Amino acid sequence: MTTAAVAEQLRVDPARGLTPNEVTRRQREHGDNTLRAATRRGPLRMLLAQFADVMVLVLIAAAIIAALVGDPEDTLAIVAIVILNAVLGFVQEYRAERALAALGAMAAPTARVRRAGEERTVPSHDLVPGDLVLLEAGNVVPADVRLTDSARLSVEEAALTGESVPVEKDTAPTSATDAPLGDRHGMLYKGTSIAAGRGTGIVVATGMRTELGRIAAMLQDDTDVRSPLQLRLAAFGRRLAVLVIGLCTIIFVTGLLRGEPLGLMFMTALSLAVAAIPEALPAVITVSLALGARRMVRQQALIRRLPAVETLGSVTYICTDKTGTLTENRMRVDVVQAPCGSALEASHVRTPLPHVALTIAGVATLCTDVQGAADDAAADDVLVGDPTETALVRWATAHDAHKPSLEQRWPRIAEVPFTSERARMTTVHAAPGHEQRLACTKGAPERVVPHCDRMLRDGALVPIDRAAVLQQAEQMAAAGLRVLAVATNSDHGEPGDPPDALEEHQLLLALVGLIDPPRQEAADAVRTCHTAGIHVVMITGDHPATARAIALRLGIMTDPTAPVLTGRALADLNDEALREQVEHTRVYARVAPEDKLRIVRALQARGEFAAMTGDGVNDAPALKHADIGIAMGLGGTDVAREASHMVLLDDNFATIVQAVREGRRIYDNIRRFVRFVLSTNAGEIWTLFLAPFLGLPLPLLPIHILWMNLVTDGLPGLALAAERAERDVMQRPPRPPQEGIFAHGLWQHAVWVGLLMAALSLGTLAWARHTGNAHWQTMTFTVLTLSQLTHIMAIRSERQSVFRQGVTSNPLLLLAVVATLLLQLATIYVPAMNRVFHTVPLTLGELAACLAIASVVFVAVEFEKFLVRRRGLYADPAAATPAP
Repeated sequence: MTTAAVAEQLRVDPARGLTPNEVTRRQREHGDNTLRAATRRGPLRMLLAQFADVMVLVLIAAAIIAALVGDPEDTLAIVAIVILNAVLGFVQEYRAERALAALGAMAAPTARVRRAGEERTVPSHDLVPGDLVLLEAGNVVPADVRLTDSARLSVEEAALTGESVPVEKDTAPTSATDAPLGDRHGMLYKGTSIAAGRGTGIVVATGMRTELGRIAAMLQDDTDVRSPLQLRLAAFGRRLAVLVIGLCTIIFVTGLLRGEPLGLMFMTALSLAVAAIPEALPAVITVSLALGARRMVRQQALIRRLPAVETLGSVTYICTDKTGTLTENRMRVDVVQAPCGSALEASHVRTPLPHVALTIAGVATLCTDVQGAADDAAADDVLVGDPTETALVRWATAHDAHKPSLEQRWPRIAEVPFTSERARMTTVHAAPGHEQRLACTKGAPERVVPHCDRMLRDGALVPIDRAAVLQQAEQMAAAGLRVLAVATNSDHGEPGDPPDALEEHQLLLALVGLIDPPRQEAADAVRTCHTAGIHVVMITGDHPATARAIALRLGIMTDPTAPVLTGRALADLNDEALREQVEHTRVYARVAPEDKLRIVRALQARGEFAAMTGDGVNDAPALKHADIGIAMGLGGTDVAREASHMVLLDDNFATIVQAVREGRRIYDNIRRFVRFVLSTNAGEIWTLFLAPFLGLPLPLLPIHILWMNLVTDGLPGLALAAERAERDVMQRPPRPPQEGIFAHGLWQHAVWVGLLMAALSLGTLAWARHTGNAHWQTMTFTVLTLSQLTHIMAIRSERQSVFRQGVTSNPLLLLAVVATLLLQLATIYVPAMNRVFHTVPLTLGELAACLAIASVVFVAVEFEKFLVRRRGLYADPAAATPAP
């Protein structure tokens, strides 16, 4: 719409603004200009919800059983673990609720308006549609505004659209009704900031009706995205609870049928239930994730929600923003080309004009308004000005064209300023020692080239071929470059002619291509992701050509002819068509916030685990709803950080690779613990279950079962969290999202190792009783305990031999095993503990026999790993392969 049509529809005089009475009426009609949060659960409901998890309910049942058995230590340990998990979950959920608060903080606190012909400052929440707002450099836009007047106005919209440079604004209507936000040059949006110039506009949307409000509404969706680990453990807890209850019932009934005392069998069954339920599992998970989070902080990644580290190990797609994530978010001169020629070294090419000893770099830096430049290439950080101009000054400084020195020799005496209509800027300088003036011009090629009649090629002046030069500029733009034409001129007429007369009959010096360059380490990180089987997808609000160029440089896209899906094309796809498209598309450009969210959800609908990286307000909904949201800590907004699961403190895409490695290591360690605890618990269950069927007495007392549960499942199990990553951890494909925690032979291992432990223990019992050894119960207890220790040393890797890993490579585990061994020996040889555990001291020969028998488990597991390496034991023929 034209500005006149907007003013007519909103019934406002664009010269005087609204009257106070009309403002009051509209405030009642439209409400405050604020972002409202949806109704949220209170803190108490949030806390109680933490206890609704199946695994937590199983743990509470275990605590009750332990209390009935008369073991207050185990009861207290279980209760402490349950409370710890509840507190951690509550804190994480409560912090997540702050995303909307951070979003609201972006709004400007006050706004300058014109009401009833008078300018005044009002609280921004009092604005109504139709208000006339006055804006200047440094202001935050307080609402969605349609411009009615502008002067050299440019707006920083990166947080909303992903544009890496300020966008020039004007009052002309946008022809396409479905133009993306970045192409609506007559509109200003709430939460963006004025980079330069000034303007006046009519408020057309306030509060939740603004573009920022639409994002806030998307953040209000209370969808709970659970980590792969949480999903797997919930299923694990349900199966385990049923299995444990069934087995304990069978053992209890069988004991009664054999004539065992009711009290003893009741205590035995309850003790076995406590032992069989791995109450240390949540503690191991918490410790593993906490240790991983601490490592990640040292690697510049802050984990806001602990499961995020593990989730990265399952990620199959990383959807990343371009600006500030893959790129430096700082424009840089990429190439300088001679008109109708190839790349040239601009620092050595001088203008052929009489009395003008300037290089192309010198002309370019004179035609800038950058402040803070110094005669030192290392002084980049002090530059203040338009990002394109600061890039030119940095480039010129690196080529010995120092702006302060040049301005002393060539003082500026006039200028023809840049406007969006002219799309070029000219500065006029006094030539040292001469009356002639020098003009330096830069701007869009289509606005500069038509005013040139000569060009510089191979150091000589030749007539210009305008069509060929413009085609050359188009080719550079198609490569993702922002192209500027640099031209110059000196007086042909009288020195008193107006400055704009120098813009005619100019000499075209060069075409300069600028780009927001990829981070140096980003390409390596993308390659590592591909090796690890992870697809990298770029989703940006930037121009398709720019997105394609960056994607090709980074290796995200390998085929230059591959399509780039734009937001407009994406909007034409229904959800089913998009689900098909996301499998093949690697670059999306000119996308809106809801587009990013649709892409993430389409990937999730295909069964993929999607990570989303970003730094802007426009990224927040996708960050929240992705399986893991990764925000930028340096250049990112508070909204993005609060909506994310993880924050990169160095804004470095390569840090994600380290996070993926850490996530896979942590999941491997949790699998190790599950493998260990299921095998050892199975050993205890099989030992008690099979003994009566073999005509043997009750092999273990309840105190023995609780002791093994507390000691062998405790210290050594927790020490598994410190195990290092295996060497091939980043050469594997991601775990299929549907893969259960028992995959790759875990349950088979638990079954046969449990049976082996039971066979060794019951064999020891039978042999001792056959030989008339009265120490049979202590020996059975010792063999089962020591076999669990030899087992944990062997399962530190699912494939590698412990001798290749290094026996001492996990000193914490080694220390835990030694401590557990000493505690077990104390139950045998300390008289006070003999009375508690009903044990007797073993002879040296008996102890040696127990150690030898327990070592069989270690040898058997090492042989299993040999079969895994050489014969492909437990291999899944349908396993995923790494992404190309």
